[in-house]
Amino acid sequence: MGENETSLPNKSLQGKKMAYRKVNADQRTQGHSQYLDNDDLQATTLELEWDMEKELEEPGFDHFRLDGTVDHHSGNSQNTNIDLEPIQPSASPKGRFQRLQEDPDYVSHYTRPAPKSNRCNFCRIFKLFCTVLTLFIFGILIGYYAHKKCPPSPTPSEPSDPHFYHEILKEIKAENIQQIFRDLIQLPRKEEDTDIAMKLLVQWTSCGLEDVQLVNYSVLLDLPSSSSNTLTLKNSGECFYPSGQKCYRETKKLHSQDLLYSYAAYSAKGTLEAEVIDVQYGTVEDLVLIQAMTNVTNKIALLKLGQSPLLYKLSLLEEAGFGGVLLYVDPCDLPKTQNLSDKAFMVSLNKGGDPSTPGYPSIDGNYRQNRSNLTSLLVQPISALLAKRLISLPEDRSKSDGCIPLKLPVTEKRRISLNIQTVPTYKTISNVIGYLKGSTFPDRYVIVGSHHNSVDGYSGQEWASSTAVLTALIQALMLKVKRGWRPDRTIVFCSWGGTSFGNIGSYEWAEDLKKVLQRNVVAYVSLHNPVRGNSSLHPVASPSLQQLATERQSLTCLGKMKCPGSNVSSVQMQGDSDYFINHLGVPTVQFSYEDIKTLESPSFLFEAVFPAHHRVTEELDPLFNLHETIAKLTGEVTLQIASEPVLPFNALDIALEVQNSLKGDQLDTRQLQAMASRLRDSAELFQSDEMRPANDPKERAPIRVRMLNDVLQGLEKNFLVQQAPPGFYRLSFVFPCCIHF
Repeated sequence: MGENETSLPNKSLQGKKMAYRKVNADQRTQGHSQYLDNDDLQATTLELEWDMEKELEEPGFDHFRLDGTVDHHSGNSQNTNIDLEPIQPSASPKGRFQRLQEDPDYVSHYTRPAPKSNRCNFCRIFKLFCTVLTLFIFGILIGYYAHKKCPPSPTPSEPSDPHFYHEILKEIKAENIQQIFRDLIQLPRKEEDTDIAMKLLVQWTSCGLEDVQLVNYSVLLDLPSSSSNTLTLKNSGECFYPSGQKCYRETKKLHSQDLLYSYAAYSAKGTLEAEVIDVQYGTVEDLVLIQAMTNVTNKIALLKLGQSPLLYKLSLLEEAGFGGVLLYVDPCDLPKTQNLSDKAFMVSLNKGGDPSTPGYPSIDGNYRQNRSNLTSLLVQPISALLAKRLISLPEDRSKSDGCIPLKLPVTEKRRISLNIQTVPTYKTISNVIGYLKGSTFPDRYVIVGSHHNSVDGYSGQEWASSTAVLTALIQALMLKVKRGWRPDRTIVFCSWGGTSFGNIGSYEWAEDLKKVLQRNVVAYVSLHNPVRGNSSLHPVASPSLQQLATERQSLTCLGKMKCPGSNVSSVQMQGDSDYFINHLGVPTVQFSYEDIKTLESPSFLFEAVFPAHHRVTEELDPLFNLHETIAKLTGEVTLQIASEPVLPFNALDIALEVQNSLKGDQLDTRQLQAMASRLRDSAELFQSDEMRPANDPKERAPIRVRMLNDVLQGLEKNFLVQQAPPGFYRLSFVFPCCIHF
C-alpha cells in the first residue's frame, strides 16, 4: 500500500512532464528547422502552452488524459501503456508555473537565458556613439585651425563699398586696352565671322572665364553682287556710283570694296527710271505738302537720313506710293570734325533678326520664309557729293554764317535710272557667350554686350574698339575671381555677330532663349561703339537706371570736362540692345563718348554704316584714356547691378518719365495725366515704404529682398505695347513726339 502511495506522485509528475513535452514535440514535428531552437521560439512555445491550458479549463475536458510516453533525455524510448491520472488545470498562469516548477528538469529546459542580441545591440550603440562623438570633436578642431589659417571671406557689405569696385577695376589700364585693340585689328579683313568668334572664345577662356560658348546660327544675309549699284542721269547720260564717282573701270577696281558695300541690305532689286522728288526728312507734314502738289506714284524720293527712324520714314513713303528712294546725309547734320560728304554708306532695312525666321530662332528644323526683300522700294544710299550733283549745286558751296541745308528746287525736274542688284545668301554667324556665375542669385543675369566683325571688313576694324573694352573688363574681373570673390548675380558677357545686318546675332540668341531671359535677365549693359567722338561723355539709360547712370557720370566728369545729363528719349541705343529693350522690357544702360553736335537733338544718323579705318579710333583717342574711362564706368555699373542686395533701380524715375512724355502733347491728355499723377504717388510710396527698409541691413530679410527685386526687375515690362511704329521703341513712356495721327 505504501509502495502504491509512493508511486502515485511519481506517476503524476511524469504525466505533467509528458503533457508539456508533448506540446513541445508537436510544435517541432509541424515544421522543424534550424531557426526553431532560438530564444524567440521558446517564448512562442510558452504562449502555446498557455493556450492549451486555457482549453483544458473548458467543460468536457475534466477527464482529458494524455496518451504518451516518458520522454527521456535521449528521446528514443516510448511506453504507450502507462495510464496517467487526469491533469488538473491551474486557475491562472501563476499557479501553473508554480506547479511546473516542481519539476526540477523544467527549469533547465525552459528557463530563458538573458538574450544575447540585446547585449550586442547595446555594445553597438555605445560604439557608434563614441565614434560620432570623436568625429564631431575632430571636425571642430579642423574647422577652428582652418579658419585661423584662411583669410576671412568678403562680408556682404563689401560689394556695396565703392572702394571695393575701384579695387577690382584698377586693373583696367589704357595701355592694356590699346594692346588688345591692336591685336584684334591684325586679323585679316576677309576673315569669316566664325573664325573671329573662335579667336575671341580662346582669348576669353585664357582670361580664366570658366564657361565660354560659341553659338552658331545659319541666317539669310543680303550681300552685294559682283558689280556695284549705279545711278544714271537721263538728261546728260552720266553714270555714277553711289559715292559720286563716275562709272570708270579703273575707279571700280581701285575702290571695289567701298563701292560694293554702298547699298541697302534687304532692299527690292531691279531697275527703275523715274522722276526724283525731294521729300527732305520724310515727315508726315512733308509728305502731305508734296502729295498736294504732285503725283508721287512710282517716283523716286530724295530723302535725308535723321530726325526719325529710317524704317518709319520708308513705311510712309511706301504707303504714299513711291517706287524708289535715294538716301543721303546732309552735311549740316554732321559734326564739323567728320568730313563724310564724298562717302556713301550702308544701311539695313531689317528691323531685327533673321528675315527668314521672323519671331523665332534660326535653328535646324524651323520653317524658313522667302523674305529677301523687306520692302517694295528700291533703296540706294548715296553720298552728299552725289546729292549735290542731282540738285545742280557747286561742290564748294558754303556760307560764312553757317551751313545751308541741301534742297532740290521745286521748279527743277530730275529724271534718273536706278539699278540695284544684291544677292541673298545663307551664311553662318557666331555669338561668343561667357558666363561668370553668381554666388547668391545665379539665376539672375546681368548681360554685358558688344559686337565683333562687321560687314565683311567694309567698316574696317571699328568693332575692335568695343571688343577690346569688354575683354579688358573680363580680365580685371577674373583676377578678383581667382582670389575667391564672385558677384551675387551671374554676369553674362556677349560678343554678337551679324550686327550690321539688323542685330541678327543678338535677336537669334534671345529668341532661342526667350522664356529664360524674360524671367531671369536683370539688366543689359551695352558697349556698342564706345568712342564715336571725343567731345563729351554721353550716357543713355532706361528710366529705372537713369539715376545710377547720372551718379556714375557725375563722379567721372567732376573736374574733367562738361558732361550733359543722362538722355532717355525715343531715340533708342545703337546696336544689339534693341531686342532686350523692345521685346523683353529689360532696363538698359550705355556709356559712350560723342561729339557735341550729335547731342544737340535726337538723331538717327547712327543707322548709316560708313567705311572706316582703325586709324580713326586711334586719332580720336590716341592714348586710349577714353576707352579706359568707358571700361571703368561700364564695369562699375555692372558690378553695382550684379552685387547690390537690392537692385539699384528707381521706380520714381519711371513715373516721372511718363508724366514728362505727356507734357506739350496737342491731344487732350487730362485723363492720362491724372493717371500718371497717381502712378507717381504710388512710386513715391513704394520708394519710402519698400525700398528704404530693404536697403537697411538691419531690417533686410532675404525673402523680402528677393520679392522686391523681382518687382523692380519687371517694372519696365509693364510699359511694353504690342505694336509701335517701325523703328521706334515699344515702351509707352518714350512714345515718339514726332508722330502725329
